[in-house]
Amino acid sequence: MADYREIVTKAIVSKGKKTFTTVNQINVDNPSTILGCWVINHNFSGNKSGNDIIINGSYDVNIWYSYDNDTKTDVVRNTNTYHEIIHMRSNENLEGEDIIVRSLKQPNCIKADIVDNTIRYVVEKELGVELVGDIKVKIEANLEEDPWDEIVEEDKDIETLENIDQQV
Repeated sequence: MADYREIVTKAIVSKGKKTFTTVNQINVDNPSTILGCWVINHNFSGNKSGNDIIINGSYDVNIWYSYDNDTKTDVVRNTNTYHEIIHMRSNENLEGEDIIVRSLKQPNCIKADIVDNTIRYVVEKELGVELVGDIKVKIEANLEEDPWDEIVEEDKDIETLENIDQQV
């Protein structure tokens, strides 16, 4: 008859990821050309609400552009905040479980255009969520002790021992 034991441990019980795309805009005077767009300082945190994970975060966008018919350049800075929701497909209530939110793809400017005196830019990011909870694992336990191996020393003759002493 098998003997079973139960182990209670923390494990990932559910996980998911989602890609978010947002369109933002900044008003500037007479922009001519977009020369570059960088997204930095990404910070975020997540909270549970029923079967939803609510992620609040922010990042800074630096846009380098030219103006006055491409004769001068400037950098405009903007801090964007976001409030994203990831719905977990779980039939169970997520109460009592810890969440881990990861940025699987850092926010990145994928497009920037000039419309009138406005720079319109698109930022894409991918966020992942892991739910960590207590689980119980049942295993078969073998309670018999493994046999000990016998260690046998080789018999050394006196001549071999004298040779070893002389070498030392």
